[in-house]
Amino acid sequence: QVQLVESGGGLVQPGGSLRLSCAASGRFFSINHMAWYRQAPGKQRELVADITSGDSTNYADSVKGRFTISRDNAKNTVYLQMNSLKPEDTAVYYCNVGARPSLLTNIWEYWGQGTQVTVSS
Repeated sequence: QVQLVESGGGLVQPGGSLRLSCAASGRFFSINHMAWYRQAPGKQRELVADITSGDSTNYADSVKGRFTISRDNAKNTVYLQMNSLKPEDTAVYYCNVGARPSLLTNIWEYWGQGTQVTVSS
């Protein structure tokens, strides 16, 4: 079982920056992909960015050039550096991790509890 603890959300003015963190703990054999999703009120959850175990990254078009995803494998932690924030970035941000509980099992998906990011003046 994998537990995910997110931190770093809050209120920020347009143009500001925030850094989200998500630390994975528990018993697992390996972590595969790590990602951040977000869900704004009345909208579907959408992928913001993801990063593979080989550090390949992928971003939603709306955040390219402003957000950076990274991971620290020694700490089992994924980060999302968010710069030049806009009001439309306001949402609950969720951490997602694909992990293998043991060597012979498939990859399971785990989700954090979500952290609120509000961009407003």
